[in-house]
Amino acid sequence: MKILIVDDEVIIRNGLCTVIDWKELGLTLLPPASSAEEALERIPVEKPNILLTDIRMQGMDGIQLAHEVKRLLPDTETVILTGYDDFAYAQQALREGVTDYLLKTSRPEEIIKAAMKAKQRIMDKWENAKQETMQTAALRNQLLDRLLIQGDESSLAPVQAWFRKNGVQPDESALAPMRVLLLAATGWGDGALAGLLLGAAENMLYELLPAVTMLKADRIVLVVREEARVSDRSGLERALDRVRQTLKCTVFAALGRSVASYGELQASYREAGTVYAYRGLLGAEGLYMSEDIAGRCGGRTVCSQKEESELATILMSNNRADLRHWVNRKVREQLEDPAATPSSVQAFLQSMVIASHRWLERSQGGGKPEAALHTFEVDSRAGDEVFKLLSLVMTAFHEAIADKPFAYIPKSIAYIKEHLDQNLSLQQVAKFVHLNPNHFSEVFKRETGLNYIEFVTQERMRRAAEILQESQAKISEVAGRVGYEDIKYFSQQFKKHTGQTPTEFRQSVKA
Repeated sequence: MKILIVDDEVIIRNGLCTVIDWKELGLTLLPPASSAEEALERIPVEKPNILLTDIRMQGMDGIQLAHEVKRLLPDTETVILTGYDDFAYAQQALREGVTDYLLKTSRPEEIIKAAMKAKQRIMDKWENAKQETMQTAALRNQLLDRLLIQGDESSLAPVQAWFRKNGVQPDESALAPMRVLLLAATGWGDGALAGLLLGAAENMLYELLPAVTMLKADRIVLVVREEARVSDRSGLERALDRVRQTLKCTVFAALGRSVASYGELQASYREAGTVYAYRGLLGAEGLYMSEDIAGRCGGRTVCSQKEESELATILMSNNRADLRHWVNRKVREQLEDPAATPSSVQAFLQSMVIASHRWLERSQGGGKPEAALHTFEVDSRAGDEVFKLLSLVMTAFHEAIADKPFAYIPKSIAYIKEHLDQNLSLQQVAKFVHLNPNHFSEVFKRETGLNYIEFVTQERMRRAAEILQESQAKISEVAGRVGYEDIKYFSQQFKKHTGQTPTEFRQSVKA
């Protein structure tokens, strides 16, 4: 905040400059002026916030100067210095734009007090203006948000005025075509830096384009007037490139359809939002439109049986590095699939989490946790979130068996349940838990109450019953999924354990 002292008496002028430490008061002291005429020449350039002037000077007096300053800089606070003879004159000056007056005989502390009062009045004005600006911007953004999301045109007048002021609609008689642009700028980090980058990008776009802008969460919303070579696709790409190069950041933008009325802006906003949702699939930067996603019909939404088996093996191994590598590979495959959509990726990632919980339930190592639905970022960050969720499942299983005297038995049971479709030998399972087959067989029977073959057969029949109950798979397919090539032998074993043939069992379940 700057202060200018004006007095034609050099002693008074220099005294006021040196007796008081203006810097300590938070004021920048401008070079003093020796006349009102000199002050008037400098004021438009130097723009003082506080004017401390003598009331009687050669030529123009202090009251005339105050009147001119009020015209040039309405927010400037003027304090006049007066003698006893001019006291009534000074009181009259208060009605002419002067905000305070002091006797020339005032002590330094009285001058300081007057300057501080003037400073506080200016700060109050600034704060009020700031609050008013913020309230106006908040209301304007609220009305625009309502127009774009709900299509609500009930309070259109403030929005129309805003659009005209920013050149989106320069002519009131005919509406120019408009489009909604959603934009993300990244590369400065998270938290406050991310917000700072968005604000800087918004300011640049405001200067470069005929647009109104609004910050919304982690993106910038723009309504742009469509104009050839300025804000058409090539013009927008040039503007985005300026932002990218100037701010050293990555810019992704989604452009909605061209519309010719305020009521249609909602459709443009929705279209831009649909394209924006493909951000992690289309790439980290660039300008995209609906035609860029037109050929995407959706990728895989469910893990294959092979993938579930791979995941189960990794979870049982308790190897976080292998889990991280596997998750990253699966997520990358999804993001690189040219047919993938945000919803198909979401479904596939969710199926990975569900598969891990299903495995944990089957293994009986960690109870029966609920596989809550998650919303994943459809980009490279999804791998971190999926890895974290699968790590929790892996930890739950291994913590559950850690305190048991023969922890390798639950681990071997989980392995058996995940490989029922294979030729499961005792030696194979013993090797998995790093034990001598004879010792493993002895402990396994003692802990489960069944010998190894009996246990595997029991689990195969239990799984076969689940498949028969849950699907319409052929009996031969069911047999293969639980490790039997001979259908007749499978049927004999199934009847031995359930008292019914596979066909009879399926019919009884449906009845």
